[in-house]
Amino acid sequence: MLEAGFLSIVAVTFILFCYGSGNARKVLFVFIPWALFCGVLSYTGFFRDTDVMPPRFLLVLLPVIAIVVYLYRSLDVSRIRPAALLALHTVRIPVELVLYRLYLAGSIPRGMTFEGWNFDILSGITALVLLLYFLLRKTQPGGMLFRLWNIAGVVLLAIIVVTAILSSPLPVQAFAFEQPNRAILEFPYTLLPAVVVPMVLLSHLLCLKKQV
Repeated sequence: MLEAGFLSIVAVTFILFCYGSGNARKVLFVFIPWALFCGVLSYTGFFRDTDVMPPRFLLVLLPVIAIVVYLYRSLDVSRIRPAALLALHTVRIPVELVLYRLYLAGSIPRGMTFEGWNFDILSGITALVLLLYFLLRKTQPGGMLFRLWNIAGVVLLAIIVVTAILSSPLPVQAFAFEQPNRAILEFPYTLLPAVVVPMVLLSHLLCLKKQV
C-alpha cells in the first residue's frame, strides 16, 4: 500500500513538472527512460550490494546531476508555468509522510524525517499557502517573496539530500549506522532521488531563472 501511494506521488510530480516546465516532450524524452532504467535496476535488487566499488548508486547520483544541468540550460523559461511548478511542491507533504512511515519500518533514520533534521515539509505547506495567495490575487507567482521562497526551498531540499546521502550504506556514510537509509536502494523508493528530487529542484531553479 505504501509503495502504491509513493508511485502515485511520483506520477503527480511527473505530470505537474511536464505541464509546468512548458516543454512536455523534452521532459518525457529525458525522464521516462531514466525512470524506467532506475526502476528496473532497483526492482531487481541491483543497488542492494553496497560492497562493490565504485558504489552502484553512483549510477543514480551522477546522471541526476547531468539531467538537472541539461534541463536547466535547455528548457525555455518563457514557456514555464510558475503556478504549476509552485503546485508541484505540495507533493513534498505526502513525501514526508512516506518518509516517516519508512522510518517507523526501520528503512531510514530518524534524521531523514520531520522529527529529525528534515524540515522539507515546510516547503510543501508554504507552497499551499503561496498558491492560495496568488490565486486570490489572480496573478502568476512572482516577486521578491516568491524568489526568497524558492531560495529557501532549495536550501531545505539540500539539507535532506545531504542527510540522505550521508546516512546511506555507502562509502561516504557518516552517521545513522544503527538504522541507515536503505530505502533508496529499493524499488520504488529509488525514484525519490532519481525522479522526484531533480524535478523539485528544477521547479525551484526554473522559477528563479525566469525572475532574473
